[in-house]
Amino acid sequence: MKQLSIQEIVRATGGTASLDGTVRDVCIDNRAVTDGCLFVCIAGERFDGHDFAADALRRGAAAVLCAHSVGTDRQILVPDTRRALLDLARYYRGLFSIPVAAVTGSVGKTTVKEMTAAAFSAKYRTLKTEGNLNNEIGLPRTLFRLEEDTEAAVIEMGMNHFGEISRLSKTALPTMGVIGNIGVSHIENLGSQANILRAKLEILDGMAEDAPLILNGDDPLLYGAKITDRPVYYYGVDNKFCRFKAYDIENRPAGVSFTLDFGCGEQRVDLPAMGKHNIYNALAAFTAAFLISVEPQAAADALAKYTPAGMRQRMRRAGDVTFIEDCYNASPDSVRAAFATLRDVRAKRRIAVLGDMLELGSVSDAAHRESGRLAAQNADVLLTFGAQSEKTAQTAVENGMRDVRHFDDKRALAEELLRRLQADDAVLVKGSRGMKLEEVLQTVYEELGV
Repeated sequence: MKQLSIQEIVRATGGTASLDGTVRDVCIDNRAVTDGCLFVCIAGERFDGHDFAADALRRGAAAVLCAHSVGTDRQILVPDTRRALLDLARYYRGLFSIPVAAVTGSVGKTTVKEMTAAAFSAKYRTLKTEGNLNNEIGLPRTLFRLEEDTEAAVIEMGMNHFGEISRLSKTALPTMGVIGNIGVSHIENLGSQANILRAKLEILDGMAEDAPLILNGDDPLLYGAKITDRPVYYYGVDNKFCRFKAYDIENRPAGVSFTLDFGCGEQRVDLPAMGKHNIYNALAAFTAAFLISVEPQAAADALAKYTPAGMRQRMRRAGDVTFIEDCYNASPDSVRAAFATLRDVRAKRRIAVLGDMLELGSVSDAAHRESGRLAAQNADVLLTFGAQSEKTAQTAVENGMRDVRHFDDKRALAEELLRRLQADDAVLVKGSRGMKLEEVLQTVYEELGV
């Protein structure tokens, strides 16, 4: 992080302080305080950072940003520390004149972020959002990692309610925006897909009028969105009117290859990830990279080295069995994508291990039943876990699937999966983060010696 003066911080946040000096970092966790940092006192549901201000100063913090006095002369007082954190991050972001891509979407935004960062890195020294730091606390932490030698950035933006992406965009000041799709994630809070589209389009709020927007042209809501005030670039597979198109698609044992038509030329792309949804993700990344002058061959070479982040459709071999680890999140859209990947894996038998999809509100029942229909169409064995997933199991049976079992205990599920595994099986493990199905995988891997 570039060094900031206390007075810069005061001006950026609208705070008051009677001290001078500089800071070299911004921290919100007193346990991670570094010498000379600014400690921001964030009040949460189970803690209040103000209670740790004294400890942060003892550990070497140069000053604390607080909403009420914490009994020190090394404090900067602001009305709201969360708002001040965004204001300071916006100011800091403004010190850099570099391409910044903002990425959002209902499903797959982390994958798009990872692929885009990989493509950008073929030419530029690129900063990207790490992990799930895509909210109003995490995004500023990413921006404060901008350094003098940073040449580009890819910033992921998540949301649950209206207004959140607007605030994130106004903080990150993107030079381009990417929206991957409009699904039903968080429909419980937003009410409809039309409202989800509205919330995602808040990404424009922090973008200049001439900053391009990159959209999935195969998504009917995105292609039908009325956007007339800026350049819009569509990518797709089925929509022939998209500028960036994939065709001549070939599934391979560990991925997919396709020819990418970018309007003024073509580029063959070999992607080490399976499924049509990952073709869309790669198209989004290629489009963003093309717009900042990354050579097509260089972008394709970077995408060929892509590695899935976390537990997002990560492929792992355990002996003669292929596991698809997809335990980070789940929604109807991502479940369809996961089954598409399972279907594309070369295997003698396909096993689906499904947990509940959370935060679906009124569409939850229908969504879990749809998962049962998908399982009956694409898998040979179905093992489910969770109260809602019992509907998935019931629907799979109603649709003719014979080998189905439901569990309310993850250990019992893992033991049953171990008992059933055979050579050349493909196993999909899919559920919302809150279901913690990685615990099933951990048990299975331990027994298999992985």
